[in-house]
Amino acid sequence: MPREAIKKLYYSIGEVSEATDLKQYVLRYWESEFPQLSPAKNRAGNRTYREKDIELVNFIKTLLYEKKYTIEGARQKLKELQESGLPLNVGSLEDQSHTIPVQRPPIVSEPVFKATETRSEVVGASTTDSDRYKKFLLNLKADLQELLKLIES
Repeated sequence: MPREAIKKLYYSIGEVSEATDLKQYVLRYWESEFPQLSPAKNRAGNRTYREKDIELVNFIKTLLYEKKYTIEGARQKLKELQESGLPLNVGSLEDQSHTIPVQRPPIVSEPVFKATETRSEVVGASTTDSDRYKKFLLNLKADLQELLKLIES
């Protein structure tokens, strides 16, 4: 007898990444771009996604990958749907005939962020709040640079 998927209250970013077929850095990047996507964090600082967060991730994925919205266009569409009270699903996209045209930003040829410390310096640092924040920013920088490479290719 095959095992059925166990429904949980909370999912890790790894589980969400696997379920949605998205890289973890994409999920973290989307958190910075879409204010509606903000999973809670546990005491260890790990993201804890709920079912509604996963549904939102899938909706954003549909907007960006299938409907070919830009990030800005998807952000505006989410805001518009929330204000109208429509559910965030593919059906609510089909109900509305108009789309919001959004100009694509120019592609940046060099990294936007410049860090004063190298990644290895921060990883070896003590674990004060300031050091953890620096480590987080450097990891985010690396993730965004990788995302930029993917976009440019």
